[in-house]
Amino acid sequence: MESILKYIYYGNISFENQENLIQLLEISIYFKLNLLKEIIQKKILNSINYSNFFQFLFQNRNLNSNEIEIKCFELINQNFSQIQNNENLFNLTKEEIIKFIQFKQEKKEIFQFDFFQFLNNWIKKRVNSLKLRKYENKMNEKKRLFHSFFSLFDKDSISKQDFDKLKQFGIFLPNSFLIDFERTIFEIQDQEKETKFKEKDKKIKRRDKRIKSFESEIRNLKSENKKKEKENQEIQEKLKKENEKKDKILKQKDEEIQNLKLSFEKEIENQKEKIKEIQNQNQNQNQNENQNQLQKIFSDSEIVKDIEYVKKLQEWINDNDFFSKMKKGFSAKRDGFNSQNWHKAVDGKGKTLVIIKTKDNFIFGGFTQVGFNGNTGYINDSNAFIFSLRNDKGDRIPEKFTIKQGQYAIFSYLDHGPWFGEGYDFYLSSNLQPGVSDFGDSYNLPNGITYQSNEAQSYLAGSYSSWVVDELETYFI
Repeated sequence: MESILKYIYYGNISFENQENLIQLLEISIYFKLNLLKEIIQKKILNSINYSNFFQFLFQNRNLNSNEIEIKCFELINQNFSQIQNNENLFNLTKEEIIKFIQFKQEKKEIFQFDFFQFLNNWIKKRVNSLKLRKYENKMNEKKRLFHSFFSLFDKDSISKQDFDKLKQFGIFLPNSFLIDFERTIFEIQDQEKETKFKEKDKKIKRRDKRIKSFESEIRNLKSENKKKEKENQEIQEKLKKENEKKDKILKQKDEEIQNLKLSFEKEIENQKEKIKEIQNQNQNQNQNENQNQLQKIFSDSEIVKDIEYVKKLQEWINDNDFFSKMKKGFSAKRDGFNSQNWHKAVDGKGKTLVIIKTKDNFIFGGFTQVGFNGNTGYINDSNAFIFSLRNDKGDRIPEKFTIKQGQYAIFSYLDHGPWFGEGYDFYLSSNLQPGVSDFGDSYNLPNGITYQSNEAQSYLAGSYSSWVVDELETYFI
């Protein structure tokens, strides 16, 4: 009522609570507010969907709105195969089912057999709810309901296949329905037979005409064929003589061609062997050149001296532009073991490669595309990774470790050197000594190793915190 009064005095209405739409429509009808009635009815029609159409259909029983009812019928019709066992469907009244049948017949739609099964189940539930004691009374009531429904169906609304299935309901179907429907089917079948017979007669007549024309053509062809046979015999004799001459010539040419093939094959084999030798030489030269180029990149490195380590770093970074242009921008032995010096050289450089060698000859590090920048704290970089190049424990091979989803990649702070991981997978303090490694905090561990185990904490540098940096090298463009 508050919403109605606002509409009367101010000319607007709120639809925040859609559960009260039917009540608003009832009040607008009661007070004969026709414009408001149309507005609310449009809102209701737009609000009806697959999840609530039963609710609106049942609420509409007091209003008896034809538009709401048709909208609900359309959704029932569209989703009947999915809702045929829905309890709400069995709560429809007899009058609503009759209206639904009329609705489908106005649209000239065919009734599928699942709808007749629903009718049968609906009738059973309705009869059982009446609690009739005598079996005859139950059967009579069931028959009465069947008759009331099936008297509504048009002949064209049921297919022949479904009509055959309907016969299982037996005595409950009205005789008039069975007789009319079977008569219609027989009439259609007779008409189809007549048209088929007529078509067959036409085809037979056409065929007879064709046969006669074919017979005359065959006679003519036979006479022509006899003449041609004689001509062909003469031609064949001439061809035989000519072919014999050609065969002799071809045999001679075949022998010549075979001899040429043998000589060409030998020459081709010789050429192939020469080409293989040249290719092998070129491959060896290219490999040597590639190795020389890779070694030049780390020519001044005291850590990366093995060409296999260089190849792995190139493969992991996968950025030829960076890899070809990068330079050693910081060396702890050259520039001092000091985090401030390291940040002066590294900050703001973007893509950065960090390589650490311990006194125990463990070689590891990390790569970030974002780079370090003063006291910015934690930094995201989904493409960052850390790696292990040398780990003599357990014959470990060089391996790359990607960052876990949703974790910070690096931490940038002036009082610390390189710091990879949200907690820390590894970091160096202000004098770049000592180092701490809690591998697995933010980066993925190798298979079979669990986080914070002794194996995880000693994987990169040999121990959790007792390792000492021998050299720290940092590369960027």
